[in-house]
Amino acid sequence: MATGEWIQSHVPARLDRLPWNRWHWLIVLALGATWILDGLEVTLAGSLGGILTLRETLGLTDAQVGASATFYLAGAVVGALLFGYGTDRLGRKKLFFITVAVYLAATGLSALSWNFASYAFFRALTGAGIGGEYAAINSAIDELIPARFRGRVALMINGSYWIGAALGSGATVVLLDPRWFPVDLGWRLAFGIGALLGFVVIFFRTWIPESPRWLMIHGRNDEAERIVDEVERSIVASSGDSAVIDRRCNDAPPMRIRTRTHTPWREIWNTIVHDHRRRSLLGFVLMLAQAFFYNAIFFTYGLVLMRFYGVPAERVGGYLLPFALGNVLGPFAIGHFFDTIGRKKMISATYAVSGILLALTAWLFHAGLLTAQTQTLAWTLIFFVASAAASSAYLTVSEIFPLEIRAMAIAIFYAIGTLAGGVGAPILFGAIIGSGSRGALSIAYLVGAGLMIFAAGIEAWIGVAAERKSLESVAMPLSSREA
Repeated sequence: MATGEWIQSHVPARLDRLPWNRWHWLIVLALGATWILDGLEVTLAGSLGGILTLRETLGLTDAQVGASATFYLAGAVVGALLFGYGTDRLGRKKLFFITVAVYLAATGLSALSWNFASYAFFRALTGAGIGGEYAAINSAIDELIPARFRGRVALMINGSYWIGAALGSGATVVLLDPRWFPVDLGWRLAFGIGALLGFVVIFFRTWIPESPRWLMIHGRNDEAERIVDEVERSIVASSGDSAVIDRRCNDAPPMRIRTRTHTPWREIWNTIVHDHRRRSLLGFVLMLAQAFFYNAIFFTYGLVLMRFYGVPAERVGGYLLPFALGNVLGPFAIGHFFDTIGRKKMISATYAVSGILLALTAWLFHAGLLTAQTQTLAWTLIFFVASAAASSAYLTVSEIFPLEIRAMAIAIFYAIGTLAGGVGAPILFGAIIGSGSRGALSIAYLVGAGLMIFAAGIEAWIGVAAERKSLESVAMPLSSREA
């Protein structure tokens, strides 16, 4: 089909009318497997922070541990922008395999690091692969999952990251125990295992089709229709009842779009900066707040336990386990409310509650009223709520921008938010922890709390009520505009 040709398609409506079925579960499993792996890998890196300060390993300083996290995040920013553009230009499915290949290679190389420079470089390369995953995966969630389930599924898949974190926490208890492995070997095995598990993700990725919505825009509507036909046939075959498919959309006017191969940079700029400037402000604030909140605390979690509570480096993973479980349970427990109560109310509430709880914890920490156990309990409660809030930031930016630039919008706001709120946070917190000042660290925690509360106010002001609405009604495709 020629570029620039006007076509009519029922593909978006057909995808949204599908009943929940086995095919959707396969999509959830395939996409969730990636975040499980990401959570495993990042948790291993976080747990290893203390071990890598030992002379028998890499002999890093506290500041270098924080800096390595910053290199990882900087790589994620570059990867998000590069692969985000590729996701919109080349397709969701193709980028799935490219980004996971980058991740696998870089994680394996991290196990072979010999000094701070090599470790920082390999962590940056790992981040690039994971950064690209954000755009591809969140685009696929929105475009493959029916509108009435989109919110809870997005939160569940993004929250599955912490299943991997829990597994990583448990793994480090064994891998970093000198009774089982020498100190200089255990941390290398941790990265090597993460790389090997990545091959499982490649297998899962074969289950995911190209986004029919993306195919439609790129002049491959016949292929898009065939994918939906196959899904509908499988649903009818499994249920034995053809009435399970709601045919009402066939009577509704089809979507009329003009096919294209790519979206010019000028149009991307105009759409984000001019046409949707309020939505851009919303996406930026939500991303910045959650990036600072998460990256500042999570990447220096082990250092806090070691420096202020005297937890041995090899036992840090055990304290990360309940923290990770709280992050898993949050999106699973309250995710469905984002589709029922609504986006604005739930996003505002989760951001505000997260900030208030962190402010309270900062006061208790400064007063010296916490132990390693109660500090972990406090963080677990905070991130039970904050995990849903952070996941909702990705849900928001993936819903409120047009189909043609969806992946790029996710990448841009992830990159801006991470640069502004996340890249410097681990270095800042690492330096503060190294100084041993409870007062300074408490103030830094209050800054994170304030950002979350501010973001809650912005969401309440200009948030978009996208629950149970088709993507095309939330943000009209650029290709549907008349010239």
